[in-house]
Amino acid sequence: MFNNFCPIDWIIQPVQCQDGSSFLKRANTEKLREVFQKYASHQKDGEYFMTSEDFVRKFLGLFTDAAFNDESVRLLAGIADTSKDGLISFSEFQAFEGLLCTPDALYKTAFQLFDRQGNGTVSYADFAEVVQKTELHSKIPFSLDSPFIRRYFGEKKQRLINYAEFTQLLHDFHEEYAMEAFRSKDPAGSGYISPLDFQDIMVKVKRHLLTADVKDNLVAVTEGHKVSFPYFMAFTSLLNNMELIKRIYLHSTQGSRTEPVTKDELLFAAQTMSQITPLEIDILFQLTGALQQSGRIVYSDLSYIAPEHYTKHITTRLAEIKAVESPADRSAFIQILESTYRFTLGSLAGAVGATVVYPIDLVKTRMQNQRTGSFIGEVAYRNSFDCFKKVIRHEGVLGLYRGLLPQLMGVAPEKAIKLTVNDLVRDKFTDKQGVIPLWCEVLAGACAGGSQVVFTNPLEIVKIRLQVAGEIAGGGKVRALSVVRELGLFGLYKGARACLLRDVPFSAIYFPTYAHTKAMFADEDGYNHPLTLLAAGAIAGVPAASLVTPADVIKTRLQVVARTGQTTYSGVWDATKKIMAEEGPRAFWKGTAARVFRSSPQFGVTLVTYELLQRLFYVDFGGSHPTGSEVHKSKPMDAPSNVRINADHIGGYRAAVPLLNGIESKFGLFLPRFGFSQQTSSASKPSS
Repeated sequence: MFNNFCPIDWIIQPVQCQDGSSFLKRANTEKLREVFQKYASHQKDGEYFMTSEDFVRKFLGLFTDAAFNDESVRLLAGIADTSKDGLISFSEFQAFEGLLCTPDALYKTAFQLFDRQGNGTVSYADFAEVVQKTELHSKIPFSLDSPFIRRYFGEKKQRLINYAEFTQLLHDFHEEYAMEAFRSKDPAGSGYISPLDFQDIMVKVKRHLLTADVKDNLVAVTEGHKVSFPYFMAFTSLLNNMELIKRIYLHSTQGSRTEPVTKDELLFAAQTMSQITPLEIDILFQLTGALQQSGRIVYSDLSYIAPEHYTKHITTRLAEIKAVESPADRSAFIQILESTYRFTLGSLAGAVGATVVYPIDLVKTRMQNQRTGSFIGEVAYRNSFDCFKKVIRHEGVLGLYRGLLPQLMGVAPEKAIKLTVNDLVRDKFTDKQGVIPLWCEVLAGACAGGSQVVFTNPLEIVKIRLQVAGEIAGGGKVRALSVVRELGLFGLYKGARACLLRDVPFSAIYFPTYAHTKAMFADEDGYNHPLTLLAAGAIAGVPAASLVTPADVIKTRLQVVARTGQTTYSGVWDATKKIMAEEGPRAFWKGTAARVFRSSPQFGVTLVTYELLQRLFYVDFGGSHPTGSEVHKSKPMDAPSNVRINADHIGGYRAAVPLLNGIESKFGLFLPRFGFSQQTSSASKPSS
C-alpha cells in the first residue's frame, strides 16, 4: 500500500495517555491545531478543512508517486473523515489522533476504513466495497456470496456488524480466504495441491505473514511433495502463532534466548498449549532446517520466520552508517575500522564510568593501604565512611578527586581495550545463530582482563600514589610527572603480576555474568532498556569485584611507597606471606565494600554508556552488535527501505503510519498503490 514506508526507528514506550493507558500521549490541542492549519488547503464558510490528498499524501506522506491511486487515497482519508463528506475538519483530525492513542487502535482504524457510512456499523455493501478494491481480490477473487459471508451478514446480507463483531469477522475472513484459495487450486477435491500452487497461494493470500527468507523457501520446505490440506492449514496457523511459539521456546529454555532446543524438547513444552499441534512443530523445524541447516533452534531462528510487528521498532539513532553491504564484504581493513570504532566508544564510556565513581575508588585505595602497626600508632580511618568524611574535612571536596587526571588518561585505553578485546574474542567464538559456549565467554573475558594490564598498571600506580599522598599532613605536593620520573619505565609495571591476578579473573567473571544477567532482564522481544543495562552491569560487578579483592590488596601494597616503619614487599608471594603473618586473613578483604561499591556502579555506567553509544552512533561493519540493542524483526516482503519521519506527527499521529501499515501486515488488506493508467502501462511493457 505505502510506497515510502519503513518502520520508524524508535521505540514507542508505554506512557500514560490523557484518557487512559496506551502507547502514546495525546497531543496538545493548540499544537495539533497548528499542524492541522499547516496542511489544510480547503476553505469553506470561513473554516479550513483537509482534503483527502492533504491528509494522506501531504500530512501522512503516503502515495507520493505522481501516478497514485486516487481511490485508495480516498479510502484511507475516509478513516478520519467520519462525516463522509470528503473533507476532514479539525475536530475529525483531533478525534482520529485520540483514536490512535487507544490500546486497540489497529482494529479501530481498520473498522473506520470499512465503516463507509460513518454510522458505527459495517454493512455488507461497505465490506464488499473495500474488499473488492484490495490487490488480493484482483488476483484471487473471493466469493462474496459464500456461506461464510451469509453467516456474518445474514441470508439476505442485511445484518449490520458492530465494532466488536467486526474484529472477529476480520480475523476469520482471512482464514476463510486461504481455504477458498486452496479449494480453487484443488477443483477435484483431492485434498492436495502442488508445491507451486502452495507457493502461489501463500505469496498472494498470506504475503503479509511472509518474511523474505520464508518466501524464498516455500517450495523447498515441501521437498517436492504435494501439499495436503492439513499441512496447508498447519502452515498458515504456524505463521499466525509465531509469538506463541516464541513464548513456548522461552518456557522451554527458562528464559534463555541462546540455548538450542530440539524438536522433542519443544514438543514437550508445547503440549500445554492446545493451539500448537505436533504438525506445526514439524513444519517449524522444516522451515528452520531449510534456513539454517540445523537440527536445533534458538530464539534468533524464529525471527527469520516471524512477521514484523507494526508497533515494535528500535532505539533512536543520531547517526547511521552502513560500512558494508553484507557480512561477506568484511575485509581486514573493515575489521580494523570496527575495532577502532569500538575502542573509541569504549574510551568515552570508560571515562564516564571512572569519573562517576572516582571518590569511592579513592576511599577504597586508602582503606586498603591502611596498616596496623603504622608509625602514627593507630589507624587513620575506622571504616570507609569515616575515611570519606575525613578526606572532605581535611582536603576538601576536590580531595576526593586526587589523581583523577591520570586515571582518566589510563581508563580510556584500559576500558577501551578491555571492551574491544572481549567483543573481538566473543565474535570469533559466536556461531551464525548467535550462540557462544560459556567457556568461550569466560575465555573472552579473561583475554580482555589480561590485555588491559599493559595500559592500566603504569597509570594505576601513579593514581594510587597520588591518592594516598594526602594522608600525611603538611606533606609536599606530589605530581603525576614526578612519580613517573621516580619510577622509570620498569617501575611503572611494579605489581603487574598482582594486577594480572586481579584483572584476568575479574573480567572472566564479569563479562559472562553481565551477558546472562542482561539477557534475563530483556523484554519478551529481547530488547534491553538502558535501565536494565545499568542494572545488569551493576549486578555483574558484585561477584567479580568482591572475589578478586585479595589480589587487589596485594597489588595496592606493592604499588604504594612504604613509609618509615611500614613493611616492604618484594613480590606477590612475599606480600601474601607477610600480610597473612602480620595482619591475618581478614586483611586480604580490606576495602571489599568500597571496591564493590566502586566497581559495581562504575562498570554499570561504563557498559550502559558503551552500548548506548553504539546504538546512537550506529555503524554496520557487517559484524555483531550488542545483544538487546534492538528488537529484531524480519522485514516483510515489499517493505520499502527508506525512512521518513515527519516532525508534525505529534501525539497519536506518531503511530499513524505504523498503524496504517499494520492494516496490511496484520490483516493483508493491501490497497492498490498506483492508478489504473500506471498499472496498464507497466503491464504492457515488454520484459527485458
